[in-house]
Amino acid sequence: MEFGWSDEQQAFRERVRTFLKDNLPPDWEQSVDGPGSHHQTTFSVSFCGKLAEAGLLVPHWPEEWGGSNADPWSLFILAEEMWMAGEPRGGQYMNVNWIGPTLMRFGTPEQKARYIPPMARGEMLWCQGFSEPEAGSDLASLRTRAVRDGDIYRINGQKIWTSYAGMADTCFLLARTGEGKNGISILLMPMDTPGITVRSIPSLIGEGDIHEVFLDNVELPVSARLADEGQAWEISRYSLSLERVGIPRFALATRMLSRVVAQLRSEGRFTGEIMAQAARARAACDAARLYSYRIIDQRAQGLPTGPEGAAARVATVAAERLSGEFAVEHAPAMLSGLEPMLLAHHQRAIVAGVAAGAAEIQLNLIASTMLNLPKEPRA
Repeated sequence: MEFGWSDEQQAFRERVRTFLKDNLPPDWEQSVDGPGSHHQTTFSVSFCGKLAEAGLLVPHWPEEWGGSNADPWSLFILAEEMWMAGEPRGGQYMNVNWIGPTLMRFGTPEQKARYIPPMARGEMLWCQGFSEPEAGSDLASLRTRAVRDGDIYRINGQKIWTSYAGMADTCFLLARTGEGKNGISILLMPMDTPGITVRSIPSLIGEGDIHEVFLDNVELPVSARLADEGQAWEISRYSLSLERVGIPRFALATRMLSRVVAQLRSEGRFTGEIMAQAARARAACDAARLYSYRIIDQRAQGLPTGPEGAAARVATVAAERLSGEFAVEHAPAMLSGLEPMLLAHHQRAIVAGVAAGAAEIQLNLIASTMLNLPKEPRA
């Protein structure tokens, strides 16, 4: 792998940094709150509209859908800079990273025409209806059921840990239409459909970020189904392969770790074991970055992403947790309101092992597909 950036890539990074400097308010770092809060979500709509006008919201998309056919590296450079700034795109990173590309690949012409242009303009917020109280990240155990009745599906069930559901326009919903792993389908569900109830789940990670979603005889037309019945497993694997490496959380973790280290240096406390702990956290951040770069390099060469995506995801979780725990242990005052951006990072780190598939599930994937370990202990 070539570890240096080309002149074109460096110029693109500077372009993104200049945009952030010119378009984030002066008090941005002091006003950051929960990524799913009303304030943050409202700001993201305005901000993403400006990104779209500047050609920086979906540069990797095809020109026919508002992009400029930029390569995977451009997308990742954009994501790194956004995360270092505290991710002002809010929940719209999902549109950019995986929902839009998934619809381009699997959607009907009507679905593409309805949903993709508003995404490209930065006008829509999506949520993903995956996890359930009895299923968690195990998609094969989903119980939410969509029963077909002529030209409609009637849906009943419950989703949990659904980010951004409180203000989302549309849900990328997984529901059971048959039995077994191949009996799951995807429905594109407008969140104002009758029968949907959304309740916020109080937590430590900020206002409005996660929710329960209850579905009581929700009716959707068959035309709301993405691809064929039973194709959700294939589509979800494609989507999650984009999402798990498309969120460079390590970028913000590295920046916040450096900020804590600078404070400890100024107090004369950056010595001994504290220095060793910081080094371990920084090494984890660098490992996550390089692992993600490896995946992006594969994409740039047109190679499919395999179980390495799960490994990169686990590495990023480790980086966020180690940097967050370091801040809590050695600079708790910085998390008490003095550094809102650091607090926001810590809140995100708490759920790093849940978003985009629980870390434990990713470890199982690594064990079975990369290490070829047996599922049961051998006698």
